[in-house]
Amino acid sequence: MTLNPPPIKNPFRPGAGHMPPYLAGRKAETNEFVKLLQQDIILDNMILTGLRGVGKTVLLETFKPLAMQEHWVWVGTDISETATVNEQNFAVRILTDLAVLFSSYVVSTSTINKLGFTTASEREKTTLNYDTLLAVFNGTPGLVSDKLKYTLRFIWECLDGLVKGIVFAYDEAQNLSDQEGKDQYPLSMLLDVFQSIQRSDIPFMLVLTGLPTLFPKLVEARTYAERMFHVVFLDRLEPRDSRDAILKPIEDMGSPISLNEDSVEKVIAISGGYPYFIQFICREMFDALIQRAGEGLALEVPVEDIVRKLDNDFFAGRWSKATDRQRELLSLVVQLKSADAEFTVQEIVDQSRKSRRKPFSNSHVHQMLTALANAGLVYKNRHGRYSFAVPLLADFIRRQADKTPTLSLESRS
Repeated sequence: MTLNPPPIKNPFRPGAGHMPPYLAGRKAETNEFVKLLQQDIILDNMILTGLRGVGKTVLLETFKPLAMQEHWVWVGTDISETATVNEQNFAVRILTDLAVLFSSYVVSTSTINKLGFTTASEREKTTLNYDTLLAVFNGTPGLVSDKLKYTLRFIWECLDGLVKGIVFAYDEAQNLSDQEGKDQYPLSMLLDVFQSIQRSDIPFMLVLTGLPTLFPKLVEARTYAERMFHVVFLDRLEPRDSRDAILKPIEDMGSPISLNEDSVEKVIAISGGYPYFIQFICREMFDALIQRAGEGLALEVPVEDIVRKLDNDFFAGRWSKATDRQRELLSLVVQLKSADAEFTVQEIVDQSRKSRRKPFSNSHVHQMLTALANAGLVYKNRHGRYSFAVPLLADFIRRQADKTPTLSLESRS
């Protein structure tokens, strides 16, 4: 009897926040977080920032077990725009996250009287569930920030040394913003509340992840935010770490497929060292390879097919947000030597004067960059310079007229 060989599995998992089969690099960033866990009095919180596709969400998830090993409690979620509409919504978001963890924790008799409960049955049944926390919150006079400060202090008193501290980890924190026109300041409230709590020597630590616009937004809301946070900027992987991200998942799975050295170098070059793109390209390679192997075709996958799919899946939607004139401006930007790092208004103006098209004025460039920032294509850093907000977008723009080499795969004997 002839047994069919098991199907070849694809070890790669591209996706928003999906844990890769092997987390390459990021040791230095992990060590920075571990150092913060050693704080008894919180002097530094963490901001984990970088472009989309660098692995912020994935790295944040790896921090969670490290915190738990050090006896910290982990409270975290994505920050949605709904949760940040006003201060009340954001406070409720925080209380909801805490209630999920502590809903079975019975409030001690030393603190139960603060809730106004008098009967024995009430005292026996009172836990740190959502109803209890909301009762404390609503029963506290003052502004929303006053209510939240008191409730957080109440929680810490109830825990009575049960844990070392609580990490409040919020992803997509760039969604936080004050609404001056509506007299709502959820971002300022968050900073004010945690600065007050930490000055009371309560070990509640913030870990925020977000796009590079996050830290300037925090400093604009409260200037002391610059002293509250240790900023860790996630960049592309080093070539050695990129190589591990490509090869180790294949090795760990014992796959019958291997990549030759030329193929590995091409994946690194095309991905730019960005973890998401490494996963995407390798995933597409293996899917194509598995199909070709089943059809008895040569084990060769053209890079241009994969890049074309990447362009359609990742870049096309973002590129469609730009007008024709904005695309002309971005086409000028990618001609600059510093396009892949940062660029200025004046550099774009000077470059436009060298082109055969109608040149851009300084005011026009300012206006268009503001519009492109609102569309999520560029962002302005704290030094007044601009950068692409989408990784490898410059390559995508250049690639419109470029040809891509072919990637070959070989079967492991």
